[in-house]
Amino acid sequence: MNTLFDKIWDKHVVQIVDDGPTQLYIDRLYCHEVTTPQAFDGLRKRGLKCFRPQQVFCMPDHNTPTHDQDKPIEDPVSKKQVDTLAKNAAEFGLTHYGMMDKNNGIIHVVGPEKGLSLPGMTIVCGDSHTSTHGAMGAIAFGIGTSEVEMVLASQCVLQQKPKSMRISINGTLGKGVTAKDVALYLMSQLTTSGATGYFVEYAGEVVENLSMEGRLTLCNLSIEMGARGGFIAPDDTTFAYIKGREYAPKGEEWDKAVAYWRTLKSGDDAVFDKELSFDAADIEPRITYGTNPGMGIGITEKVPALESIDEAGKASFEKSLRYMGLTAGESLLGHPIDYVFLGACTNGRIEDFRAFASLVEGKKKAESVVAWLVPGSWAVDRQIREEGLDRILADAGFEIRQPGCSACLAMNDDKVPAGKYCVSTGNRNFEGRQGPGARTILASPLTAAAAAVTGVLTDPRQLMS
Repeated sequence: MNTLFDKIWDKHVVQIVDDGPTQLYIDRLYCHEVTTPQAFDGLRKRGLKCFRPQQVFCMPDHNTPTHDQDKPIEDPVSKKQVDTLAKNAAEFGLTHYGMMDKNNGIIHVVGPEKGLSLPGMTIVCGDSHTSTHGAMGAIAFGIGTSEVEMVLASQCVLQQKPKSMRISINGTLGKGVTAKDVALYLMSQLTTSGATGYFVEYAGEVVENLSMEGRLTLCNLSIEMGARGGFIAPDDTTFAYIKGREYAPKGEEWDKAVAYWRTLKSGDDAVFDKELSFDAADIEPRITYGTNPGMGIGITEKVPALESIDEAGKASFEKSLRYMGLTAGESLLGHPIDYVFLGACTNGRIEDFRAFASLVEGKKKAESVVAWLVPGSWAVDRQIREEGLDRILADAGFEIRQPGCSACLAMNDDKVPAGKYCVSTGNRNFEGRQGPGARTILASPLTAAAAAVTGVLTDPRQLMS
């Protein structure tokens, strides 16, 4: 079939079980505190060591508070999970970047920025948004805790080979339209199950012109279409991003690596199980109105009318609107919001902070809005300060919190109260995702910034110079 997915997958096949799964070799395993305790316990029970500890990297992110990280975690459950990861990493001889370590951050932000995630790799983590690393030209996907144990013990995992899909987006993105908007648009077109069973290769002019950070955002959200993962063929943009990073190849090894990475692309005669094409001109800044990421509209569009929803989906559509306190057919422009969250493995990188700062510069945060601005890593935090973005944000009334998953999910202190609306740059808007009863509206950093300074849902293009 000559697709890039086939090339990487086939190179990592150890054996194929007759009428069963493939035993796939894994180049990199990332471990965070939530999905690993039982995996390490499984090794202990079987008297096993970690097979290739140098290929495993651990860091807490889901449970870490985004303030006072130099003090003990107050929540007992979070403290136990974070402490347990540190103990397990020490016992099994694994690299561990704990809280306040200069290398710490959200695992899907740190991997690429340190050069740990490289083209041609197979990468797994006990977290669905592992698809993020596909932006590097890698096969990256989330696995369950029992599979984490499998990789710790053998550096392999048993997997059924998914089908292949190519999504091409051509044309030029309009003003104020970001990679996050592209992803939200694709989800609305495919629905949250439209790519189930597939591994998606993103292609086309829009993808080729995205920065690495934009590509990371796009691949991050592949799972929200039901895909097993999503990835992008590496190119000069990829190589420029990787070069010089801590774990990137150096010297002659770099030249050899790039020569190989240039072969990592689908052939002109590649055959995919499914191909889809979209036009950039159809994409404007996006927001969600419901309780799954596929329930989205352009910022100037209205919530769908009830009669436009098929019979099978009407009950869940109405349930979602009741939860969100919204009405079918209404425009959301001008709708009051209470919280704004900038961060997550989706939009917690330096470009996201640059975008947010560019829009709020010279303006003031709306008094009615609580804003949580959370870097995806300590490296991002340092860059924010080196570039003076912290001063721009402070002048506009914003403060920067410490790195972590934060308000993307309600597993730490940053929870949105019941009934409150939060414009979030995270990846999910499920019921209770940001706290019991919280109402989440997914958006890009630019759209979040526009809401933060106006206090209402606002088309960011109206505030851009």
